[in-house]
Amino acid sequence: MQDRPDYLKQTPSQTAGPYLHIGATPRQAGLDWPHADLGASMISDETRGERITITGCVHDGMEAPLTDALIEIWQADADGIHPGRGDPRGAGDPFFTGFGRCAADAQTGEFRVETIRPGPVPAPGGTQRPGGTLMAPHISFWIVARGINLGLHTRMYFPQDDLSDDPVLARIEHRARIATLIAQELAPGAYRFEIFLQGPRETVFFDI
Repeated sequence: MQDRPDYLKQTPSQTAGPYLHIGATPRQAGLDWPHADLGASMISDETRGERITITGCVHDGMEAPLTDALIEIWQADADGIHPGRGDPRGAGDPFFTGFGRCAADAQTGEFRVETIRPGPVPAPGGTQRPGGTLMAPHISFWIVARGINLGLHTRMYFPQDDLSDDPVLARIEHRARIATLIAQELAPGAYRFEIFLQGPRETVFFDI
């Protein structure tokens, strides 16, 4: 076997990025891409429901912001229907994607998502017909960044909702940690959601 040539250098180890951002959010990465980044816009003028804005930051174990985090969100429409899932209640809002993606700001680590407030969703394994168990309105987050080998899943709930009957939250043993899943309302329609990967304020993550 021939020796490896001296001019070839080992690629730096990266669990997620910088190539992830180039492929997933090329325009945000500064590339002149012919199409908009997938997931950059979730709503249009025709989308039904209350418009909301979510800002936040992903923090490491020292509570420093991650400037290379990539965030995806998945959610139901205003009627609690996920687009494209064959819900027997209907097809959902045709002007709502249900999927968003954005990269954290490279200097501050801040992310920002414009979407609509989701409706309550049928619980896993439950019926999707009237009278079935419902989960409180929520938005699912998927996070990747340096040091994260597998994407992390969590949820954001709304502070004004009654969460006492949510079947997913009911399974969290340490009840005080539920607070890590509840956004802060900054103003009507404006929410702040901080995500902590480790430490005393560690966000609850779900194994799904």
